[in-house]
Amino acid sequence: WPEDRPLFVRLSVTDWVAPCDSVPGGGWTEEESVELAKRLKSEGVDLIDCSTSGSSPMQQIPLAPGYQVRFAEDIRHQVKGMLTAAVGLITDAKQANDVLEQSRADMVFLGRVLLRDPNFVLNAAASLGVFAQYPHQYERGRNKSKLTFV
Repeated sequence: WPEDRPLFVRLSVTDWVAPCDSVPGGGWTEEESVELAKRLKSEGVDLIDCSTSGSSPMQQIPLAPGYQVRFAEDIRHQVKGMLTAAVGLITDAKQANDVLEQSRADMVFLGRVLLRDPNFVLNAAASLGVFAQYPHQYERGRNKSKLTFV
């Protein structure tokens, strides 16, 4: 992979499978992901997109706002120099900004919220009081405020 380009890996940090009769040792764990992240760092990976698996009928996923952010935070702090991206029910601007401001992750990757609200980024910028460049062809439709340049 070229040195001048970042290399990202999306990692299912856990599969949420607890030890049980059919899987005595449980499934893939956060501890195993930390060890894998260390190996990935030594192989030149720059950032881990910290997601989780939803692939087992035995999974017990504790769905809640930002429920996967802690995995990005843990890998970021346990693997020196590894950048992380947080995902998982991050649905509003303040929540996403807090993840970054509190150094819980280096990036926030959004998914379903962008499908539900294609203008999420522009609305988030306005709610946080920062300027976001509209595509040129849409600039005339922007509400005029201190965040406009036209």
